[in-house]
Amino acid sequence: MASAHKRAIFFTGATGYVGGTVLARLVDHPTFANSEFTLLIRPSKKDKVATLHSLGLKTILGSYDDLDILEEQASKADIVFSIADADNLAAAQAILRGLRRKYEATGQQPLLIHTSGTGVLVDNAKGLHSTDIIYDDLNSDQIETLAITQLHRNVDVAIVDADKENYVKAYIILPSTIYALAKTRFVDLGLQNPSSLQIPQLIRAGLFKGQGGVVGKGENVWPNVHIDDIADLYVVVYENALSGRASHGREGFYFGENGEHKLYDLSKVVAQELYNVGKGKSPELAPFTEEDYNRPENFGLEFLGTNARCLARRGRALGWKPRYTTEDAFKSIRPEVEYVIRSGKY
Repeated sequence: MASAHKRAIFFTGATGYVGGTVLARLVDHPTFANSEFTLLIRPSKKDKVATLHSLGLKTILGSYDDLDILEEQASKADIVFSIADADNLAAAQAILRGLRRKYEATGQQPLLIHTSGTGVLVDNAKGLHSTDIIYDDLNSDQIETLAITQLHRNVDVAIVDADKENYVKAYIILPSTIYALAKTRFVDLGLQNPSSLQIPQLIRAGLFKGQGGVVGKGENVWPNVHIDDIADLYVVVYENALSGRASHGREGFYFGENGEHKLYDLSKVVAQELYNVGKGKSPELAPFTEEDYNRPENFGLEFLGTNARCLARRGRALGWKPRYTTEDAFKSIRPEVEYVIRSGKY
């Protein structure tokens, strides 16, 4: 342990959109006084280290390529928050090796709170149709039908297998389309990326195109969740993991959703807002073309045309109370458009 009284927490993804928002919650949490956080910080972000230290946070420079660092830090941790790359199997295995060492040295099961995503549920709809398949996180048998070839799945399975071996208690959080600019102390201090992935990608693709676009017909459906609500889910799982109430392992999947949207409806708002700020030649949608998909900056754009439907019942059963709805997702688009334009990342 960090000391006789402090809980050692190893945390990855601290400067990211989700990780920074979660960490800001944990710094303000009643457990912080009795915790010692060590954050994995990329060498390219070392200018952030002094500010993080001033907040009572320790740091170690490294990345998910530094498997020895991951293993060593996990071996010293009572809890690991993994909020970086959901598809890096080697990194997950290094963390698990460290957690096994921790268990073997102490006889106490450390906790792993890992970030996956509802991308694990996707099909190949290309925006042409919806689906009637809705995954329920209280239905472990249904989740186990997911093919190992699905996005994130090989990492999730490795973590569940480790939990089955009883040397770790693992909790896997699966955010959906996260929206809204993060507004945290970490953002104010310049420590954290405030912007999400999927909606800004749609915005940038529209800026490149000169008009809001849509994948296929936009008939596909995805769940969504506000950044503050998903951060709350992490805290709820954390608190209930500490108390022993939260299910883990095979029964430890926690979807993050509070509603869903059809891609067409989301894309339509993006097109309108691009038009409103003078960056779209029309408020109407234009289907993305092969030229759009082949543009290097639009890598992965067609993924937005997949279906992923789910019910976040397990977190709600523990007391998670998301407040924001799909209507709020649509309202969040104008500030995102302004942020992408201001940042010049297109």
